[in-house]
Amino acid sequence: MPDARRVAVLVPALNEALRIRGVVEAALAHCPHVIVVDDGSDDDTVARIEDLPVTLLRHPRRMGKGAALRTGFAEALRLGLDGVLSMDGDGQHDAADIPRLLAAADRNPGAIVIGARLRKRACQPGYRRLANEFGDWGIAWGCGYRIADSQSGQRYYPAAVCALDAVPGEDFVFEAQILISAARRLGSGVVSVPVESRYGPGPHSAATCPGFRPSHFRPLRDLYRITSHVVAQVWRYGNVVEEYRRTRAHPPRIDDPDGEFNGVRLDPAGSSPR
Repeated sequence: MPDARRVAVLVPALNEALRIRGVVEAALAHCPHVIVVDDGSDDDTVARIEDLPVTLLRHPRRMGKGAALRTGFAEALRLGLDGVLSMDGDGQHDAADIPRLLAAADRNPGAIVIGARLRKRACQPGYRRLANEFGDWGIAWGCGYRIADSQSGQRYYPAAVCALDAVPGEDFVFEAQILISAARRLGSGVVSVPVESRYGPGPHSAATCPGFRPSHFRPLRDLYRITSHVVAQVWRYGNVVEEYRRTRAHPPRIDDPDGEFNGVRLDPAGSSPR
């Protein structure tokens, strides 16, 4: 598999004081290179990890997740590393899945590998599941193939994808666009590895979930931004109907050597096991 010593774990962070230390320590147990990009936090995010052996980069003000990923990609390329594995700073991803994503990258050279939240999918908040499935549908159209969980922030990006220039889109739109740009410009595929995720309270929920902050993802706002951006991309490529047919003919690729999802049908959006 890709040498973990040649891979950077990239953690974009915005006000993650609650969980960031645990996230970073868990990542360090698997990869010596951990890059944390603090995106203008106004809490104790930086103070919680200043004593850890990580590369800490800071934006003077909030610039969005897309900008944080670009900053981390540039640093990994400057270090001459072979790839980047991104994880959110809120603790929803399990660092124990890092070896599984790297093994999938080994079996699928050149592909982007996504930690797809297929395990215990029913535990995902309903509004998040609906938003993800809608996003999967639109982003698949832009890529030309279906993807299982196009919204997951736990991903392995080969260096060639990190080096793509002029990838448009900010915030969560960037994560959608880089899949499309990699597919269109590099011919890169996307492979999904089934993982389990942990969730905090919704953005408008008064409920508390110990150890987790509310999600930065705002379904209505961010889905509108992602969808309008992707639709513009699809329209620009032309042959809209033919592109849609081509997309439907290419089901999601699931890297599942243990056979956990053998015979499990994905729904029409290509994201939820039934």
